[in-house]
Amino acid sequence: MKPWRKFLALMAWLLLFLCLLSYYLDKGPVGQMVRCVDASSCLLSPRLQQARLHYLNSNKHQVTLRPAEGRPGGQRSSQELLCELQRRASLRTLDGSQQPFAGMGWSGVVPGEPLGPMVPGSEIETCAVVMSAGAMLNSSLGAEIDSHDAVLRFNAAPTEGYEKDVGNKTTIRIMNSQILARPMFHFNSSSLYRDGTLVWYEDPDFDFFTPYVDRRRKRPDQPFYILHPAFLWGLWDVIQSNSEETIQPNPPSSGFIGIAVMLALCRQVHVYEYIPSSRQTDLCHYFEPHINAACTLGAYHPLLYEKLLVQRMSASTTPDDLHQGSRVTLPGFSTVDCGGDPVTYDPPPTKIHKKFN
Repeated sequence: MKPWRKFLALMAWLLLFLCLLSYYLDKGPVGQMVRCVDASSCLLSPRLQQARLHYLNSNKHQVTLRPAEGRPGGQRSSQELLCELQRRASLRTLDGSQQPFAGMGWSGVVPGEPLGPMVPGSEIETCAVVMSAGAMLNSSLGAEIDSHDAVLRFNAAPTEGYEKDVGNKTTIRIMNSQILARPMFHFNSSSLYRDGTLVWYEDPDFDFFTPYVDRRRKRPDQPFYILHPAFLWGLWDVIQSNSEETIQPNPPSSGFIGIAVMLALCRQVHVYEYIPSSRQTDLCHYFEPHINAACTLGAYHPLLYEKLLVQRMSASTTPDDLHQGSRVTLPGFSTVDCGGDPVTYDPPPTKIHKKFN
């Protein structure tokens, strides 16, 4: 065999070895996650543990990190957790009147009515939050999902071709700035974003304002909201206050944001494939062949801690039920007797300006 062929063969074997090594290092005990009582980074693979430490050290959003509050949060009941989430992270969208948003031209562009039920004065009875996880494949959950009064999906998650597993109803779609700004998503022409209520989250890493204004002018009757950063960081504070470790100082995942939105709008919420079931896979999304364990347990987002918190909020469901099934059932805020008024959370100015300047 010629030397260059030997070299190529050696490199091929080396790449195969590295791929296998990465795969097994990332195979964290996901099935055990739903059996854990307290959040623990020990559940993460070495690579994801390093990623968590990296984000803690870099602290991109200049969050004031404090020692985790520990056991008091661990002792809260599911009702207490839901009430804390309602009080400390009340659903808010931008109205364009506050700084720095007023100075950025948001006033007069965002919807005048707050994000709420599709029919004013009424509540949505049953809602489905459909994760984009690869575990949705071969689930045959489509008909069950479509039976809900409202269905929330994320980003560019399609339904066409996957109806048997994910259904085809979409009432609300939560998106990040890439969907609007990157041509590959065909925001203005794709049927994915044509109907229903659109909700945007996260910081505008891409040019977001221009396509947002363009969309609002072309389709003024389509509700298109922007979640207030105070809402996002209020969610983060609830996760942190109920975790024994210091979590990643980054906004929550879209999944947790979507759950919180629907808890505010619906009487009962079913969340599909957020807590990994027996179909768990490292396939990130059911519609594309990308494999990464971080999609399940998190690297940038504090996903592990979010999921353990949601598990605790669903106290009526046992860990084994969560693992064998595909959904978590949560009561909407309106059905939980919390007493008192929600707390308006206003993060330090650095959190807002860091994200929007």
